[in-house]
Amino acid sequence: MRKSWKERLENDLGLPQVKPIPSRMKQLHGQGTILIPAPMEVAKAIDHVPKGKLTTVSRIAETLARAHGATVGCNVTTGIFAWIAAYASNEAANKGKKKVFPYWRVLKAGGELNSKYPGGIENLVGRLESEGHQVFQRGKRYFVQDYERKLTNL
Repeated sequence: MRKSWKERLENDLGLPQVKPIPSRMKQLHGQGTILIPAPMEVAKAIDHVPKGKLTTVSRIAETLARAHGATVGCNVTTGIFAWIAAYASNEAANKGKKKVFPYWRVLKAGGELNSKYPGGIENLVGRLESEGHQVFQRGKRYFVQDYERKLTNL
C-alpha cells in the first residue's frame, strides 16, 4: 500500500544531517558542511511565509543551514521536500482541512513557478494573483513580477 503524502512528510528519514560538503560540490561551495534537512523542517519553513510574501527553495535551504550551523543547505533535497509538502497540503485540503502549508508561495530560482506543484501553473497563478502578485509568461515558463521585492526572511 502506498504511503500518503502526509506520511511521507512526517517520515524524518533520519534527517536532518549535517555532513562535510562532498568533493564534487567543493568547487561551487568550497570547504564546510552541508545540511540535508528533514521533510517537516522544510514544510514548517514554508508555513512561515506570510500572505503576500514569497520565498525560494534556495532561501529555505540557506535559512535551515544557518539554523543547524551548516555552511550551505542542500537545494535538491529542500526542493524535493517542498514538493512533498505541496502534495501533503493538497491532500489535506482535499480532506477538508482549511489551514495548509502555502506551497504556492515557494518559487524556483529566478522567481519561476514550479509547474510540478499540485494543480500545475493554473492553480499557482490563481493563488498568487489572489494574494496580489503579478505573474507573467516567458516562453513556456511562468514567473512572478518583481519577486525579489516580495521575498520574506524566514
